[in-house]
Amino acid sequence: MKFFATCPKGLEPVLFDELQQLGVEQPKQTLAGVYFSGGLEAAYRACLWSRVANRVLFELHRCPAETADQLYQGVREVQWLEHLRASGTLTIDFTGESEGINHSRFGAQKTKDAIVDQIREETGRRPSVDRARPDLRINVHLNRGEATIALDLSGDSLHRRGYRLKAGSAPMKENLAAALLYRCRWPELAQQGQAFVDPMCGSGTLLVEAAMMAADIAPGLLRKDYGFTFWPQHKASIWRELLEEANQRREAGLAAMRNKFEGFDADPKVLNLARDNARRAGVEQFIHYEKRDLSRLERPAKADHGLVLTNPPYGERLGDEPTLFFLYKHLGERLKADFVGWQAAVFTGNPELCRMMKLAADKTYKLYNGAIESQLQIFNIRERTEAEKEAIEKAAQKAEQKALAEQNAAQVELSESATMVANRIKKNLKQLTKWARKSDIQCYRIYDADLPEYAVAVDLYGDWVHVQEYAPPKSVDAVKAFTRLQEVVQLLPGLLQVPADHVVLKQRKRQQGTNQYEKQDQTDNFMEVSEGGCRLLVNLHDYLDTGLFLDHRPVRLQIQQQATGKDFLNLFSYTSTASLHAAKGGARSTTSVDMSATYLNWSRKNFALNGFSETTNHFVQEDCCKWLKAQKGELYDLIFMDPPTFSNSKRMIDVLDVQRDHIELIDQAMAILRPGGKLIFSNNYRRFKMDAAVLDKYEVKDITRQSIDLDYKRNNKIHQCFEISEK
Repeated sequence: MKFFATCPKGLEPVLFDELQQLGVEQPKQTLAGVYFSGGLEAAYRACLWSRVANRVLFELHRCPAETADQLYQGVREVQWLEHLRASGTLTIDFTGESEGINHSRFGAQKTKDAIVDQIREETGRRPSVDRARPDLRINVHLNRGEATIALDLSGDSLHRRGYRLKAGSAPMKENLAAALLYRCRWPELAQQGQAFVDPMCGSGTLLVEAAMMAADIAPGLLRKDYGFTFWPQHKASIWRELLEEANQRREAGLAAMRNKFEGFDADPKVLNLARDNARRAGVEQFIHYEKRDLSRLERPAKADHGLVLTNPPYGERLGDEPTLFFLYKHLGERLKADFVGWQAAVFTGNPELCRMMKLAADKTYKLYNGAIESQLQIFNIRERTEAEKEAIEKAAQKAEQKALAEQNAAQVELSESATMVANRIKKNLKQLTKWARKSDIQCYRIYDADLPEYAVAVDLYGDWVHVQEYAPPKSVDAVKAFTRLQEVVQLLPGLLQVPADHVVLKQRKRQQGTNQYEKQDQTDNFMEVSEGGCRLLVNLHDYLDTGLFLDHRPVRLQIQQQATGKDFLNLFSYTSTASLHAAKGGARSTTSVDMSATYLNWSRKNFALNGFSETTNHFVQEDCCKWLKAQKGELYDLIFMDPPTFSNSKRMIDVLDVQRDHIELIDQAMAILRPGGKLIFSNNYRRFKMDAAVLDKYEVKDITRQSIDLDYKRNNKIHQCFEISEK
């Protein structure tokens, strides 16, 4: 008997190896499947045990089919009563075309007519069509004028095991998941007792397939019906023996299972689906599912070796590619940090994203996820060799020598006034450096117009310096102001021991409309800094602001400490750094509202860089004033509101003036605050005064002094900050 097992494009070699292991005769690999020979037992075994095949087809006949008449006559050459009762049901799957048959529906119709006409002529009765659960599924493939007519012994596609009734977004088919596991040599690793982890598991398909492989559970054991179930030539005794063997192997495999399986996802709803799938597959006791962001990925306890296999979003169906760069980067960092000695594999439709992992792939396989061309990249996570460590150290020394050379070249003679500025910065540094190191602070202000004629703010961002000139009034001579600015820029590299090109200069002036959102440059030069255990992206070149308001550091850290288990709302969220701190502190959810798509995309990158998904962290592009007025029902435990002093953006419904409008803003925010909740209200209007109506209505605590760190004590009017709660 001749059979053909079909499979998705790209999986043919995997299916060939699998069928060889199942002991079929004369397997031959071809496009989209594998031919093989044998008795019915071989076909039944393939239906029951193949994890990769879609269908197993039993070839009945081949005939010319250039025209519809040839197809009709060729189909009638089969004795259909040997395969279908006159009262039975059938359906036709037709693929291919010829000169006279240019549509699959037409080909299926002619095939059906030939079968029905033959049976009616012989019995006086005719079978009917049932596309959902037919007694007989017939497959006709037309190629180069020849039709191959076959019975589909599978019935429903074999990738439908029966355990996955629901799935999350963009689910992976079960047979593709199995093929990935085969490519990663999981059956071999499972026999060695190794662990398996999927850090972005979704509805758990990879985990369930991995557990079924490890427990030697036949993938078709849960299915009730096959294409041969109502076939008159079905050999029930052979099938019963195969089922009995499979059940015995399942019981033995489950009893011997010693592997650890862990699946993580940020979405609790999809994890519930994963648990249900594992329960239906009979492996729920072996898989630990947990709501966990990528930031907390770590190896299972006492598991020195194992496989990490995951299918992260890659921008084709889910997610946003710029954000995903940081997700893949974070995945690579977690693997290198905690999975040395393990094998890791990533299946993605965007292989370029894998470059962000900074891991060299040991093997790469081209596969397809549906119609999407994809890659499976396999990595062996190992410690750096001494030679690699030495090379990295030499590169660092070379960079340091280059920086020193640039610093020496940048030394200039200073005027008496500029020397005073340099001395003031030295004095500030003496006070701040030790504090910053002890507090683990990378970014802080070291000078803020301490000498009024040198009206600049100087901030350190690691080994970069951000200089903002306060626009001088018209009464100040423009030439003198420019000369002073040049002096400050020239003294900083030598004074701070940074390369000259690490000093970035901007002029600060009052912003109107959307000016604060507009690019000053086009470098897209983001750099990473850290604060309170959070990783933050700043951009010193492209915008007036860097993406991080340094003066709000204490407030962000306070939010991080207070957000555990709470629903957090961030209004006028900018790059959502306060929301990120809330997520880091264990917030149940965060919602960030801002009018700027630019800043919200920046926010998403920050969250991805830290391994936090958007399942419980939400970003809303909207005018906050309009958004607040529209809120009904949704409540929050902790709200942070930091409106601009003034805004007349065209996207706003009205002009915002924080002194005039703060009463309404606070009332609206308090209306969506849960009982016992807290609103942190801040603004940077130096002459701001809290209205008496707010003080009478709510419990208001001025926390401005506590919210200003050491680097802003010299200019403690940088902002005002209040804690507001119900009386």
